[in-house]
Amino acid sequence: MAEEQAGSEEEAQRVFDALDALEAMEDEGARARAISAVLREQQPRVKRLSDLRRAYVLKQRAKKVSVRKLAAELRVSPSTIQDIERGWTGSGKDRPRKGRNQHTDGGEGDAQESAGGDAP
Repeated sequence: MAEEQAGSEEEAQRVFDALDALEAMEDEGARARAISAVLREQQPRVKRLSDLRRAYVLKQRAKKVSVRKLAAELRVSPSTIQDIERGWTGSGKDRPRKGRNQHTDGGEGDAQESAGGDAP
């Protein structure tokens, strides 16, 4: 396990080193073109990488590996593991909420909100 973890850290470090080299390019035009190429490919790759990580999390959770143990292994928070399990991505601003404002019932606050007005 320690060898695998070291190997995964080395692979990640190689990616970081390549990004550092990209930032350090002296020719601004070449640097901008290289950055454009990276950014163009980034989003589809992030999705694939996220899918691979989620598959691993789901597989481990099916084996009854605890959220805390999995979080420690992946070096993320337990809540991140739970979010991955639920299929949630991003900042969380569009996730279902619990509490006071969970349901909209057309009340006064909703009318002001939809009209763009602020409460007095």
